[in-house]
Amino acid sequence: MALNNFIPSIWSETLYQALDNTYVAVRNCNRAFEGEIRGKGDAVTICGIGPVSVFDYTKNTDMNAPETLTDMSRTLTISQAKAFNFQIDDVDRAQQFPKVMNEAMRVAASALSAAADEHVFSLYRNALEENVITETGVTYENMLDLLIAARKKLIAAGVTSQDVVLEVSPDVAALILKAKILTADAGDEALESGYIGNFVGFRVYVSNNVATKEESEGLFHKCFARTRRAIAFAEQLSEIDAYRPEKRFADAVKGLHLYGAKVVYANELVVLNLNLA
Repeated sequence: MALNNFIPSIWSETLYQALDNTYVAVRNCNRAFEGEIRGKGDAVTICGIGPVSVFDYTKNTDMNAPETLTDMSRTLTISQAKAFNFQIDDVDRAQQFPKVMNEAMRVAASALSAAADEHVFSLYRNALEENVITETGVTYENMLDLLIAARKKLIAAGVTSQDVVLEVSPDVAALILKAKILTADAGDEALESGYIGNFVGFRVYVSNNVATKEESEGLFHKCFARTRRAIAFAEQLSEIDAYRPEKRFADAVKGLHLYGAKVVYANELVVLNLNLA
């Protein structure tokens, strides 16, 4: 495929599909607010509606005038700009193109998705203090109690939906899997990126990009228990360009991935701050 046959929209769609296939944290965000994003620093408006009052109805009695609903709009800033820039030598292109390009796009998507997931997981810093469950010396034996405590906090916040997720590091996932063998059926749900099954009402995902932090008592894993609307995420592949490097016999492709994330419903995000035994 020569440069004059390079169609950016096709490769943008290819990259988007590859990103969606590898996201974990982003997959579990609300992405309904994606709008026009042109550069880093742009903002996307997240619109919402305030609470609706409920009152006693009396037959054959006039109701009060309808209440005016309040606007709960928030702003999500596009704070992240990640780029890639790779080349394919003409010798390789002649032998394998476009197979090499497809593989290169897959690898680029994997790197971009990891960076985006890391950004979402870094939002543990924005969790409500009362929604952080800290535990040291965690083993599979007390894992069930910790997950039930997280579920209880979500229920207290009014979360009744079954569409709640738990995102954990591989080390925490190993403890959950061990506890799951002892306390629950494995299930046969359809597989998706990072998904390892259901446990105590959570759809459980494992990711290498879950944040960890070394603290005075040791290494803590910042795992998330949340609804899919707790965090909003917006992205745009604003540029994908093909060009010929001046000093090489090669085709090159560069791209720019713009995105941002925001905790929108903080009461629907619980951070399990876990130090493992």
